[in-house]
Amino acid sequence: DGRSLRLQGPLGLGAAAQLAQALNAAPRAYLLELDSPGGRVHEAQQIAQRVRSRALQTRIVGACDNACVLVFMAGQGRQLMPGAQLGLQRLASGTWSPVAEAIARRRLAGVYHDAGLSDSAYQSKRFQISTDSSARHVFDAVVAQLTGAPTPGQVVAVATGPVVAVPAGPVGTHIGHVVNSFMDTPDKAGLLPMAMTEARVAQQHAVLGIRNPDNLDGLKLHAGHVINALNPTIVTAGPGKGYGVVRATTGIAAHIELAAKADGAGANVLLNAPRVATAARSTLARAEQIIKLAQQVQAATDAKSAAAVMGEMVSLCGQLLAGTDANHDGKITWEGTEGGLQQALDAVTAALVPDKK
Repeated sequence: DGRSLRLQGPLGLGAAAQLAQALNAAPRAYLLELDSPGGRVHEAQQIAQRVRSRALQTRIVGACDNACVLVFMAGQGRQLMPGAQLGLQRLASGTWSPVAEAIARRRLAGVYHDAGLSDSAYQSKRFQISTDSSARHVFDAVVAQLTGAPTPGQVVAVATGPVVAVPAGPVGTHIGHVVNSFMDTPDKAGLLPMAMTEARVAQQHAVLGIRNPDNLDGLKLHAGHVINALNPTIVTAGPGKGYGVVRATTGIAAHIELAAKADGAGANVLLNAPRVATAARSTLARAEQIIKLAQQVQAATDAKSAAAVMGEMVSLCGQLLAGTDANHDGKITWEGTEGGLQQALDAVTAALVPDKK
């Protein structure tokens, strides 16, 4: 029915491009089934980015080893079928560099050691998990450390305190509003964490809407939930935090530019502040585009036309966080209209690197 795709076999050169073509030909797809021994990390990372941008579910139906796990963990929701196998024996850098291979192995070894696995177990361990919840919990904890992705069902809390070190003075005050805490956000979260939280809610409900494309009432309900997460002044009730991506990204751009204008702004702040602001405004423009599409869904009189628009919303909601490769050069940057909240995060992190003396 065009709602699922299967990724099978090694992740060699061109695997990401092939999957991209398949996804473009299947706009209603929400599930990616996996049966792969892994392969090149770079290809897996590109595929994982596609999975995140489309908010796909991932399901392992056979074996998923090594780099395949990066794809699996990118799923909006993750499922292992009975008898499915997951392994993290070795990641291939794809560079033919023994140094790169050694770094990849050392990183994996450290994660397994911290999880209490012996060196011999590390060399050959594979998890075979179906209904064993305790074993699944151990594996998820290991993969979460490796990839930084939350375990299935884990809620990522919005930051509520000053967890990121910022410069002293007005420069740090404004950057702190972006990354740590702002006075009028729920729980006084930073503007960027708040924007990311609301964007995830919007993405989740766009995906929930398209899962039942024949249900017009369901499509309209989730369209309203998307709007609530983007701009709760339009739809006041819903699953969002009550702040919205529109308001948060507007604040991000304003405060990072105030940081750059403040006395004492260093070279890294001056270089990266425009990048943060550009990515934030690209996200804002994308959010406003999604709102217009969601309003079309709300006004639709038949499920078929509403589902077509909701499918477009799913893609755009994924881009709120991941951005988009607008010029098709294989990269997503802050420039032009490409940037999303991830690119804003990357740039603000670079702005906080101390200047070289």
